[in-house]
Amino acid sequence: MRSILIVTLGSGLLLAQDHAGFKSGQDAEAGAQLFFANCSNCHGVDGATVPGVDLARNKFKTASTDDDLIQIILKGVPGTGMPPTNLPRDLASNIVAYLRSLVAPTVFNGGDAKRGHDLFTIKGCTNCHRVLGTGSRTGPDLSEIGSMRKPKELDESILDPDADIKPNNRTFKAVTRDGTTITGRVINRDTFTFQVIDSKERLLMLEKAELREFSFSDKSAMPSFKDKLAPAEIADLVTYLMSLKRMDSK
Repeated sequence: MRSILIVTLGSGLLLAQDHAGFKSGQDAEAGAQLFFANCSNCHGVDGATVPGVDLARNKFKTASTDDDLIQIILKGVPGTGMPPTNLPRDLASNIVAYLRSLVAPTVFNGGDAKRGHDLFTIKGCTNCHRVLGTGSRTGPDLSEIGSMRKPKELDESILDPDADIKPNNRTFKAVTRDGTTITGRVINRDTFTFQVIDSKERLLMLEKAELREFSFSDKSAMPSFKDKLAPAEIADLVTYLMSLKRMDSK
C-alpha cells in the first residue's frame, strides 16, 4: 500500500529563591493567560525553549526575586532577545505568580513515590505508556512528565482524562482508499502527511491524498481511575509521576 510507510522503532544557573505563597493581589491564573499570550512564542509552552532558562522550574540566568523577574518582564534584557513590554506592573506580577506556581512540590498530598511506582506497574499503565525505556509507545512517553506537568494537572489526567486532552494525545482514526482502518496517535503532521504511532506501535507515514477519511476523537484513550483508586493511591501515583523529570532537573 503506497500511502503507508512503516518504520521499525528502536529503542552555571541560579535557582530562584523559594516562594511559598503569592503576594496580595497576585493572580496566577490570570498570569497563565498572559504568559501564553505574550511569552510562550519565545519561551515555549513549558518555559524551557530559551537556552539557560527553565521557567517551569524557576531557573533563570540572573533573576532571583519576584521584583527581579518583574523588572525583566517590564524592561527586557538589553543585548538579548528579551524585549521590554508595555504591561502594567500588576499584570507583570501576575505572570510572576504563574511562574512561581509551576514549581512542583516533591510530594503530592502525602503520597509515596515508591508505592506510586508499584501502582503504575500493577494497574497496567505500561501497556500504553513508556517510562525510561520500558513500556508501550501507544500512549505518551512519561519519562519526563514531572518536568512538563503540574501536580494538579497529573491528578486531573488520572481522574478525568477527557477534561484536557493535549493535541498530540488525541486518538486519530483514518480509513485509506482501499478500506484499511488505522487508529493511533499523531506525533507529527504537515500539509500533506500524518506521522502516526498505531495500536501495534508502528510508526506510519500517511499521505492525506490517499486517505478516504480521517478524524480526531474528543475522548481520551485513557480510562478514568476515579472509582478505581483510593485518594491515597492517587496521591502515590501523582508523586511518582512528579519524580519523573529531565536528568538535568534533578
